[in-house]
Amino acid sequence: MKEEGIFSILDRFPPCGVMRPGLNAILGPTGSGKSSFLDILAARKDPAGLSGEVLIDGVPQPPNFKCLSGYVVQDDVVMGTLTVRENLRFSAALRLPSSVSRAEKEARVCQLIRELGLTKVADSKVGTQMIRGISGGERKRTNIGMELIMDPSVLFLDEPTTGLDASTANSVLLLLKRSSPGPPSMVYHGPSIDTLDYFTNIGYTCEPHNNPADFFLDVINGDYHASTLATMQGTEGNSVEDRLVEDYQTSSCSAATRAELERIVQGKHRKAPCTAAAAARTVTYNSSFCHQLHWVLKRTFRNLLLNPQTSVAQVGVSLFLALIVGAIFFGVKNDQSGIQNRMGALFFITTNQCFSSVSAAELFISERKLFMHEYISGYYRVSVYFLSKVLSDIFVLRTIPAAIFSVVSYFMIGLQVSVEAFFIFMLTVTLVSYTATSMTMAISADQSVVALANLFITISFVFMMIFSGLLVNLPSIMDWLAWLKYFSIPRYGLAALQINEFVGLRFLVVTCLSAALRCCRCTGEQQLDYLGIKYSHWGMWENHLALTVMMAIFLIIAYLKLRFIKKFT
Repeated sequence: MKEEGIFSILDRFPPCGVMRPGLNAILGPTGSGKSSFLDILAARKDPAGLSGEVLIDGVPQPPNFKCLSGYVVQDDVVMGTLTVRENLRFSAALRLPSSVSRAEKEARVCQLIRELGLTKVADSKVGTQMIRGISGGERKRTNIGMELIMDPSVLFLDEPTTGLDASTANSVLLLLKRSSPGPPSMVYHGPSIDTLDYFTNIGYTCEPHNNPADFFLDVINGDYHASTLATMQGTEGNSVEDRLVEDYQTSSCSAATRAELERIVQGKHRKAPCTAAAAARTVTYNSSFCHQLHWVLKRTFRNLLLNPQTSVAQVGVSLFLALIVGAIFFGVKNDQSGIQNRMGALFFITTNQCFSSVSAAELFISERKLFMHEYISGYYRVSVYFLSKVLSDIFVLRTIPAAIFSVVSYFMIGLQVSVEAFFIFMLTVTLVSYTATSMTMAISADQSVVALANLFITISFVFMMIFSGLLVNLPSIMDWLAWLKYFSIPRYGLAALQINEFVGLRFLVVTCLSAALRCCRCTGEQQLDYLGIKYSHWGMWENHLALTVMMAIFLIIAYLKLRFIKKFT
C-alpha cells in the first residue's frame, strides 16, 4: 500500500483503544513508534502537534500524571556506584510523601527487595564500566523497583526485556505479571443497613453471635462454612468470588449505583483536550527543596568518591604537575632570569588551571539520561540537581587539587616568603579554577557529545591564553582587538598573581650600554608598569572581583541551558 493510502486510512479511522487493569503489551516492528506511543500515553512527550485524548478511568490525565505513574526506560538509569539498596532508598526518600516516616520508607525498600528477588545482591554495587556489578536481569529489576517504590497505579515499561537472555526475560515478565493486579471485584455497594438482608437474599446468612464485619470478610475471603460454600457453588464450576460479583451486578443496588454514576458523568465538565495535554506537563514534588538537596548532594558526593578516574586521578595529576613546574622553576632568583622564570611559572600555573577544568565537560553530559528521567518523574528540581553537581565538583575536583598544587609549587619555586602572599596565591589559583570550570559547564551544559564540547572549550581557552598578558604585550594591541582581553580568564588570574609576587621585589639586571655591561636595579613595580598592570592593592582585588563576576555569569548560563534541555524531546 502506498504511503498516501496509509495516512488516508489513519485520518479516516484514528487509532483508539482501551488498556484495562492488568498486564498490557504494545507490539510492533523496529522503528514503528512503540516508544513514542508509550511516551504519549505516559504524558512524557511534548503534546505540540498531537491530537486526541488520553483518558485515565474516563477522565483526562491529571496535570502531574507523569509524577504519579511509574516509567521504566529502555536504557537502565541507575547510579552504578551505589548499591541496589542505596538506589531504592534514594527513590523512596524523594518520591514518597514527607508524611511517610523514615522507618516506613526503609520497610518499603526491604519489602521491594524481597519481592524483586534481590536479597542476595541488595548490598552489591549496581556496576559501571570500571566497577563490576550485578547481572543484567538484576539491574533491570532494580530499575523496576525504583518505580515500584511509590506503588504507582500505572507502570509503563519501554522494552523491559531488551538485552536479556530468554531465562532472565521470562523472570522479568513473571515479576511484572505478579505486580499487575487484575481489576478489583465489587461484591456490594449500598446502604450499610441493607447489607445483612442483601447477603441473606443471595444465600449467606450471618449467625446471631457473629460480628457482621467479620462475617462479610469471611465470605469475601472464602472462609465461610465449607458446607455452605458447597451448596453455593454454581453448576458451571464458577468460584465463590465470581458468583458474588455476578449476584451484585444483577442486583437492584448495582443498578441504582450505575444510574447515579451516569448522572455524575453526564454533568461533569471535561477539560478541552489541548488544555489537558498542556497541563499534563506539570511536575510536582513530594519533598522540600532542602530535603532534595540533602539526598541528591549526598548521592553526588558518594558517586565522585567511588569513581577513581574522576577523583583520585584529578588529585594525582595536580600533584604531578605541581612537582614538574616546581622542578623546572626551582628556586627562582632576584635577577634578570628570575623575572623571566617568575613570569613563565605564573603563566603556566594559570593556564594549567584553565585546561584542567576541561574534565568538567562531561559533568552534565554523562548523566543526561539519568537527569532527564529523574526530573520528569518528580525526583527533584532542576536547581537541586544543578547545585549538587556544581558544589560536589568544585569541592572535590577543584578546591582540593588547587590547594595541593599551590602548596607544592609555591614553595618549590621559591615565591615570596609571606603568609599573606601565599594565601592570596592559593585564593587566586582556586578562583581561576572555579571560573574556568564555570565556563566549561556553560559551554557543555546543552551538548550531547563530550568530544564536541571539549573542542569548543579548548578553542576558547586558546584565545584567552593569547590575551593573558605574556604572549603579547597588551598595551600594544590595536584598539579594535584590545577589548578581547576583558574576556580572558587567564589574564585576570595572571595579573593578580603578578601583583602578589612582584610588588616589593628588587631585581639586579645586567644591561649592555655602549659596548659595556652595566648592572642596575629595577623594581617589580616597574615590570608591572611595562605590562600595563595596575599594581595597587585594589588592583589585585579588582582582578579577583572580575573572576567572581565571570564565574557567576557562566553559572547562570549553564543553569539556564540545563533548564532548557530538560524540556521534552
